[in-house]
Amino acid sequence: MRIVLQVVSRASVSVEGETVGEIAGPGLLALVGVTHGDTAETAVKLAGKVAGLRILPGETSCADAPAPVLVVSQFTLYGDVRKGRRPSWSRAAPGETSEPVVEAFVAALREHGLAVETGRFGAHMEVSLVNDGPVTLVVDSDELERPRRG
Repeated sequence: MRIVLQVVSRASVSVEGETVGEIAGPGLLALVGVTHGDTAETAVKLAGKVAGLRILPGETSCADAPAPVLVVSQFTLYGDVRKGRRPSWSRAAPGETSEPVVEAFVAALREHGLAVETGRFGAHMEVSLVNDGPVTLVVDSDELERPRRG
């Protein structure tokens, strides 16, 4: 899984002009991409990491505050632009694989006591946000598995 996290003072997601998810911050916008081999277990691990990251004002975490999270699925996080001018999406898991993983991530965040709003899986969405700081991080499940150097 790959998650782009942004600390926001507010964020919303709309589908066909209807707001389907909205938070007022401080909180997090989590753009979530799923690749082949990701599972609900991967989602649970990353949800714990996201809930505990001390990146909100005052070096607090969403779990400490508690602060809301807006989760938006985004398969384009696994776009490959190494060849040519048209991205390849082959590293992104198909919808029938990725939707349950995103749902497991949302459920795990809620188990940490967080208020979670979501977009609509597979829909064309318009995301609005005010990035606070700005603070933007990329959290990748591959990096949770590797030992640190130095």
